[in-house]
This record gives sequence, C-alpha cells and structure tokens, in this order.
Amino acid sequence: MDVDGSAVDIGQLKNGDIDESLYSRQLYVLGHEAMRRMGSSHVLIAGLRGLGVEVAKNIALAGVKSLALFDPEPAAISDLSSQFFLHPDDVGKPRAAVTAPRVAELNAYTPVSVHPSASLTSNLEDLRQYQVIVLTGTPLKDQLKISDFAHANGIYLVIVDIYGLFGSIFTDFGKQFAIADPTGENAVSGIVSGIDSEGLVSALDETRHGLEDGDYVTFSEVQGMAALNGSEPRKVTVKGPYTFSIGDVSGLGEYKQGGLYTQVKMPKIVDFQPLSEQLQKPEILISDFAKFDRPQQLHLGFQALHTFKDKHGHLPRPHNDEDASQILELAQALAGQGEDKVELDEKLIRELSYQAEGDLSPMAAFFGGLAAQEVLKSVSGKFHPIVQWLYFDSLESLPSSVKRSEELCKPTGSRYDGQIAVFGTEFQEKLANVNQFLVGAGAIGCEMLKNWALIGLATGAKGKISVADMDQIEKSNLNRQFLFRPKDVGKLKADCAAEAVQAMNPDLRGKITTLRDRVGPETEHIFNEDFWKGLDGVTNALDNVDARQYVDRRCVFFRKPLLDSGTLGTKGNCQVVLPHLTESYSSSQDPPEQSFPQCTLRSFPNKIEHTIAWAKEKFHQYFVGPPETVNLYVSQPNYIEQTLKQSGNEIPTLESIRAFLVTEKPSNFDDCIIWARHQFEKEYNNAIQQLLYNFPKDSTTASGAPFWSGPKRAPDPLQFDAGNTTHFSFVKASANLHAFNYSIAGGNKVSDKHYVEVMENMIIPDFSPNPAVKIQADDKEPDPNAENGKSSFDDNDELEKLVSALPPPKSLAGFKLEPVEFEKDDETNHHIDFITAASNLRAQNYAIAEADRHQTKFIAGKIIPAIATTTALVTGLVVLELYKIIDGKDDIEQYKNGFVNLALPFFGFSEPIASPKGKYLGKEGEVTIDKLWDRFEVENITLREFINHFSSKGLEVMMLSSGVSLLYASFYPPNKLKDRMGLKLSQLVETISKKAIPDHQKNVIFEMTVEDQTGEDVEVPYVMLKLHE
Repeated sequence: MDVDGSAVDIGQLKNGDIDESLYSRQLYVLGHEAMRRMGSSHVLIAGLRGLGVEVAKNIALAGVKSLALFDPEPAAISDLSSQFFLHPDDVGKPRAAVTAPRVAELNAYTPVSVHPSASLTSNLEDLRQYQVIVLTGTPLKDQLKISDFAHANGIYLVIVDIYGLFGSIFTDFGKQFAIADPTGENAVSGIVSGIDSEGLVSALDETRHGLEDGDYVTFSEVQGMAALNGSEPRKVTVKGPYTFSIGDVSGLGEYKQGGLYTQVKMPKIVDFQPLSEQLQKPEILISDFAKFDRPQQLHLGFQALHTFKDKHGHLPRPHNDEDASQILELAQALAGQGEDKVELDEKLIRELSYQAEGDLSPMAAFFGGLAAQEVLKSVSGKFHPIVQWLYFDSLESLPSSVKRSEELCKPTGSRYDGQIAVFGTEFQEKLANVNQFLVGAGAIGCEMLKNWALIGLATGAKGKISVADMDQIEKSNLNRQFLFRPKDVGKLKADCAAEAVQAMNPDLRGKITTLRDRVGPETEHIFNEDFWKGLDGVTNALDNVDARQYVDRRCVFFRKPLLDSGTLGTKGNCQVVLPHLTESYSSSQDPPEQSFPQCTLRSFPNKIEHTIAWAKEKFHQYFVGPPETVNLYVSQPNYIEQTLKQSGNEIPTLESIRAFLVTEKPSNFDDCIIWARHQFEKEYNNAIQQLLYNFPKDSTTASGAPFWSGPKRAPDPLQFDAGNTTHFSFVKASANLHAFNYSIAGGNKVSDKHYVEVMENMIIPDFSPNPAVKIQADDKEPDPNAENGKSSFDDNDELEKLVSALPPPKSLAGFKLEPVEFEKDDETNHHIDFITAASNLRAQNYAIAEADRHQTKFIAGKIIPAIATTTALVTGLVVLELYKIIDGKDDIEQYKNGFVNLALPFFGFSEPIASPKGKYLGKEGEVTIDKLWDRFEVENITLREFINHFSSKGLEVMMLSSGVSLLYASFYPPNKLKDRMGLKLSQLVETISKKAIPDHQKNVIFEMTVEDQTGEDVEVPYVMLKLHE
C-alpha cells in the first residue's frame, strides 16, 4: 500500500535540490549535505501506538526518501492515550493501514507506505531495502533476530520502548560508523598574532580562540611560515584561552605577520555492538545524574517485562501486586547472572510493573523526538549518536494528592486508559477540570496542544484552555508545526491549532477559546484581572525574550505557576516557575547579543558577519530611513523647525530629503536602475579609493607597525562588471527596492538585457579622493567627524540653501513614499537578495570568504534554527512537569528544570532555584519575606492610615511612590503633606500623577522605602492597593 501526500513536484528531492521555503529552519540545524543524505534514505518504523507514530511524524517532517510503516495489529481504544492519528472509529482496524495516510499528509516530499508483511521476522530478506529500522513495542526475541540481521547487513537499528513513566532507547549503527560532525557547532576561526618556533600559536588581541584539545585547524594568509597555508589540518593542544600548540613547526621558517586559523571538523569513528552483546554488558548514557543507579536496574527490569509478556501473552496488570512480585523475581534472577551484580530497589521494580501497561503522551513525545533524531543521525552522519543505551524515568510525576490502586488504575474502556493505568481515575478527573492558558501556537504550541488533547486536559465540566497567538501560518512553519497543512497557509495559527486538536480529541469541543491578540501591556484590557485570576496555570510557547518576560511578570503578579520552554536547533530547555517556591523566568538573563564596533563595520571588516551587518545597515539607509523621513517632512507641520533642531543631524537629514524629493527622484524604472548603478560605484569603488587615500597600503602606525595588519585587511576597489552575477544582483535588487519606495511598478517585467542597456548608456563620473575627508582609524580614538559641541545650525547658510531647495510640503499634498519593511521569508521581494549581494561585494573588497544567500539570510534575519525532534522532546518534558503542578506538589525537589542537546547528546536536569528570601525586624520579632512572590495588600485607605498601618508592623515609611510619581517623603515639609495625608490612596495617585486610573484596572502598585526597628533601610516587597473589589 503506497500513500502519497498532496500533489507537489517531489522531483525536487530526486535531483538533489531541497525546498528551502519548507525546510529553511531545519536546514540551519542540519545543513544541505546532511539533508541530501536523508533524502536518499529508506526508513522502516515498526509499532504504531503513540511512540511509533511520534517517531514517524518527526521523520516525515524532517524529510527522507521514503517511510514504511509496519503494524498489522488492530487499534484499541486505549491507543488513543497517545496515538494522535487514530480516531475512535479506527478501533479494530490495522494500525498501520489507518495511520499511513495521515502521516503522508505531513510532507509531500516523503512518500509513505505500509510494509507488506504479517511478521517482520518471517522473511528477514525483506528488510534489506531499508537503511534504518526502528522497532517499538517489539518482543525481545524478534528484536534479537532483527538486530543480528541488521548488524550483519549494515542496516542501522533503533529500538525504543516506553512503559508508563519509564522509557529506553538502544542504537546499533554497525562497525566503523563515521560521524562527520559530532557537535553541530560552527567551526571557530580567528586571527593569528604570532607563532613561535615551538609551534605555539597566539590569538590576536587576547581573543579567546574557542578550541579544545584534539581539535584540528588549517591556516591561511600566514606570512613567514608560508608552508602552513593550505597544508593538512594540524592537531591542537590547548595551552590557555588565548594560545594553542600545533606541534612541530621546524623547517617552516620564521613567522613574520598575519594569518587566519580555521577549525576543521574531523570525522569520528565509533564501533557499535549488536543487541545480543549489549544486553549482557550494556554501555549506558546517563540521562539524569541524580538517578545514577537506576539505568542498570531498569535494564534488567525491562528484560523481565519481555519475559513476563512472552510467558503470559500480556504485560503486568496495572497496580497488580501478584504480577509485580513475578517481575521482581525475574529481575532478581537476571541480576545474579552477569559479571557485575546489580543491587535492585524493590520499590522501583514494582513501580515498573505497576505502570507497564501505561502509555503516556509526554513519554511518547520525549522518546519519539529522541528516536527520530537518532534515525537522522544514522543516515546523515551529523551529530553524535547515543552509545548505545539510554534509560529515562519521571517517577516524580506520580501524583500524591490522589489514591492509586488496582481498582482505580484498571481499564475503563476509555481513550485515557493508557494514562489511567499509571495515575488512576481520580487524577484523570483532576486533569479534566483545569483552566490552562497557552501563550503561542507555533512549533512548541502545536506540540503542547497535541499532548494536552491526548492526556484529556480541560475536557471536564470545569475545564478550559485559552490559546493566544496573533500570527498567521507561513509555509516554513509546516516543517515543524505539525497541526498545520498546506491548505492552512495564511490562516491564524491559534484557530487552526485549536480546530486540529478538537478533531484529535472531540472531548475538547467547546473547551478551547482562541485569542488573536498579542499578550502585552497594550492588551491588559483583554487579558485583564478576571482572566488571570481564573487561570490554574500558564504555559509559554514563545520565541522571543520580551514576550516571555512579560508573561512571567504577570504570572508573578497573579501568583500563577508558569511552564516555560524553548529550543535552538538541537538544544532545548524547560523551566518551572512556582509561586512562593522558585525564582521566575526573569530572575536570570541571557548574555546580550554580540554587536560590532561601528569603526569595524564602516572601514575595517575582517569576517563575513561584519559585511552582512554593514549590508543590513545599508538596507535601512537606502530603503527604510529616508522614505520615513520624507513622509514626516510632508505630513508633520513645522517638521524642519521642530524635529531638526533636536536631532543634531540636520545637514545629512536635509540632504537625504533633497535627494529623495529632488535630485535623485526617479520618474520611471530606468531611473531606479541608474540610481542603483551609482550606489555600486559610491560604495564599492569611490569609498574604498577614499579609504586607501587616507590610509595607503604601505602606511604605518605611530609605533612604526604596518597599519594594514592584524584585524585590518587592506581593501581593493571593485570595477563594475555586468557579467558578474553578484555585481548585477546588487543593481537589480537595489533598483527594485528603490522603485518600491516610489510605487513604480513593472520591475519584475524588466529583462536582464534591458538592465545592461540602461547601464551601458550611463556616464559614471571619475572619482578623486577628497583631502578634507577624515576617517576614524580605531574605535578607541575619537570620531573626527563628530560634532565639536557646536550645533549644525551655526552653519545657517548651508542649511538655508538646503531648505530652499526642498519643495514646500503643501505642494506635495497626497504624496507618500513606501518604506520597505524587512521580511526575510519572501523569496520574491529582493530583501535578502540585496543584503546578500551588498555583503558579498563588500567581502570582495576586503578578500573575505563570501556567504551564500542561505547563510546570509540566517545571519541577517536572526533566524532561530529549529527541528521537530527537539520540539517534541522538550514539550514532553514540559507536560511531565505539568502533571506535578496539577497534582499540587509543593516540594521543590520534586520538580525538574531540564536542558538537552540532542547533538552531543547531553541531558541535564536540576531542581529549580528557590526564590530569594529577605528579612526585617518587626515589632513582633524577625519577619522572613519572599522577595519575588510576597507583597503587602491594602484597601483604599488614606495616606495617614497607610503610614500608621506599616508603623504598626514596625516599618517606618520614608518614601512612597507609584510609577514616576513620588506621593510621600518623610522629609517633605508639613504644609506640603497636610493636604495629602487625608486623601484616599486612589485620589492621591490621581492628584499627583494628574491621570485618572483606568476603569479596567483593579489595583495600583506602590513602591516604598522603609526603616525597620533597627533604624536601618530594609528591602521590602511592593504594596498593592486593591480597587473595585
């Protein structure tokens, strides 16, 4: 049975091309080469309950040559606990047959078929057609047969299983498996300042080299040791943060100056053992170092489950003590067999037995993301595989607020039986009556809603889910936001996601409210106090820090638990924020974004990131800033007098307005071509000639050192060549964007030949450097072109001349320019084309290695690389924490903040950091306060009553403020305080701020400075005035 997706030309993958509009975010994780290898791989997935379909979904989204599914077993109602592509009316039908068409919808470039066999082991030769086989829910005896066959025939094997809150994964990629790029991190490079006779390399200006022992580097542009340039990669021994050794350099001459080093990724070879050997002596990757002793026990416990099922035909019954005793006996027998005796924790093994029938959506998400990434590693050679086992559990997610027993955990004939087997019916009832807020319906948001639908969140009488997202679906979203299909492009994410999960679980019908507004200060009348107070919890699925911090602040204010998570390529994290227990998301901050010195961008770039940043500035200077300024000049009364007096940039601004309205105003598209060609000359020839006039190539610094050395690369002017693709691309993109500013149509109909004809008829004036031009040589020196304390208005003659050359705004009534709004994902708008060409021309000036359009778009667009595997896994971790919050756990040690990097692979879990505490001395003794979550709350009393109220607590108010208004200070004279003391706090705020408190606002925040009984200033929480209660 073959199943095709929607009709698209899948020839794109056949001829080696990749649909960058669909795969763009994933390409920045894996790269073109890895994706081409994936595009020639055939994958088989066996077992299509929740775990198998999660693996299939992630692999289909990632894109492989073909995907075959195997599971002839009939679907059961309990499968719906985690199998999101099954519907109630599929019960009794073969799982693979009903699942395959739905997987095929995910990606038209990945054909999906059903493996035509009743048994995988009946004819092992059928498996030769696959590069990778994934086994889920497969009996151990079949695993062993398939493993031996796969290992002998060079077929990669991944075995993955989950039992309730327990799971494991095993990989076997054969002998001599080559890992092309073990980390996925960008290769580091830098500038050499010296190489001594012992081979010790020093990085320039105390710049950290970023290398590790065992890395390899190549060299270029080294003077004096020319034989190093382009030679075989040299192995690095790190000597310090700024120095490293490359070994013997005898016979290479004496280093003079210059040079660049570049890290080279060398392949790593790993030997894998087959399952039969690894069962006896497992090599285990630790997933949680707080549970260091568990993997060996679970290794035996999982084998005991296989033995039990082989004997009885089913797994141990939920919470059945008799079956648990048998599992314990089987595990104990295994524990005594090997060379290394394993000490078993009876409680752990019994819990494994209790939960064996369990099938939890978040565990399927975690291991489905993990297993799919291992499949991609095997066929692409990108990133380091798991060697060879990993065990993971989340026993902390077990509820303690409800009972669990065999009676409460037995099957009920409902779609939630896989979850009830672990948690019981009482906890299922708790999950159903939750009011949860999801902020964001993108990649993480889609996965979150899927998990919520499967676990039955908010399906009860009191249950409610609110989803807020103002964005529309774009094609690039389809690669990882799996609730959306090509037909949904252009629709609102929140609406489509909500509709998809209600179809997935009809119990959610009428339980989801979608909100098409950004959650922020401007929408507090929508997301008001009643909204926040009604919530049980909040989950962030956001991709920017500002929005996360805002939601975090609201959660702290309204004392709501928050689950935050994020991904960056193969990296992911989740954080739990709990009222009165933990710090909040905003308590820690990421380091600021890297910025480049202006002097470097303007005159001395030395790497492609510099030229791309420069090109992006030019984009703004050409197509955004001046049109906005012109529109202000036309529409704003007295613009010249009001705005220019304050800006300090009067002459450049007026010159820009004159150029756009008079001297360079185009009347047709040909004029735009002429303008663009002039910009090429100005930026890539004239400006470089001027720079070399100011600093000739043989110039020296005050100390006698060559000026053009170290980070300063001497440039060369470019001569325009219409036959050069980059030169022509710059003119074409610039002309189209300039035409867009003036709403001149027809650019897309102009032939390349016509561009050339227009440019051939132009006269390009000769350029002579201007001796009066000054150029800043170093950011540490003052800018010679900066204002020297005198306003440009001192030069009234020039200003008046410029102003008189401008057409009066009244004569331009109705005239408006169209500023360009940068959009990176539109392939037809010339934005990335311009930045790529502008950057690469600058790179040609300075002999810097150029970047292709794909890489330029990544850097200029600040794109966050993303892949479905990480998203699925991280969301699974979040939902495992959500179980704990709904249970009401108040022990911080039961919660886990998680950080993963699937590339390495690395897993790190830690308990959340406790919120900061403080103390003050009150009248009754020492008082402990939570600096983050505590606050004082007062009714609308008078200022006098307020001061007396805190005095009775032993706190003397010295100053009181609200926003920017100082309402009270102990040093104010009595006559100033007399009128204030009798005012109600709300009246006081309105009187001093001269602003009315909005009707929808139900509180006012006060900050106060106080002294406690020691007479010292102490830090205390803010005060909340409650209004309109």
